[in-house]
Amino acid sequence: MKNFSKRYNRIAMEETKQRRLEKNIGYRFRNADLMALALCHSSYINESADEAMQNNERLEFLGDAVLSLAIGDLLMRRYPELREGDLSRMRAALVNETQLADIARQIDLGSFLQLGKGEQQSNGQDKDSILADAFEALVAAVYLDGGFQKAFDLAGTHFAETIELVKGPADRKDHKSRLQELVQSTRHTTPRYHLVDAFGPDHDKIFRTRISIGELNVEGEGKSKKAAEQEAARKALDMLEGS
Repeated sequence: MKNFSKRYNRIAMEETKQRRLEKNIGYRFRNADLMALALCHSSYINESADEAMQNNERLEFLGDAVLSLAIGDLLMRRYPELREGDLSRMRAALVNETQLADIARQIDLGSFLQLGKGEQQSNGQDKDSILADAFEALVAAVYLDGGFQKAFDLAGTHFAETIELVKGPADRKDHKSRLQELVQSTRHTTPRYHLVDAFGPDHDKIFRTRISIGELNVEGEGKSKKAAEQEAARKALDMLEGS
């Protein structure tokens, strides 16, 4: 990690762009080269003439481990009554490609990524796999730059909402799963989800989703598409179970 400076000067973000990402994640880097490395996708490096440059895959590997530890700790604190199996299930529901990509979109990470031309043309900045990997790499960069507590704080901030959506043994199913089971058993159909709107600044977007169940339409809002779907499902459950 000591020889980045000269190699990454050419791809270092302009100071204003760097500060914008730092504001989005709530952390300011001492070593901006670590941030730059976290944003370098393999497609960008493959098109570079400098064979000494690296992509963010090693940071992704480290970030996965840091996130697993941080989320495990957060879950144990939030749900002290749960057993190991339940905690493992909940962690798996939180640290996965879809969830990480949702968080990456909340901080507008895609607009900061260094991608090859092919990935740019195929909208790689919005692919779940690329966004999830880049978020893990960014967590590792924060860990290396500021230590575990800073990485832990980052995880706590951006996973706070979804940790509250994860339920314990008495209520294992999330709202979407419960709604689907109820609708399938009583109406013999499945709920349909539609993204209606997304508004607000890039670093603090609000998503609005509509659920359609026959003639019933219910909307919910959240800081991510997943959270908006969960909120809409919760409202639909309240309506159906109360009727």
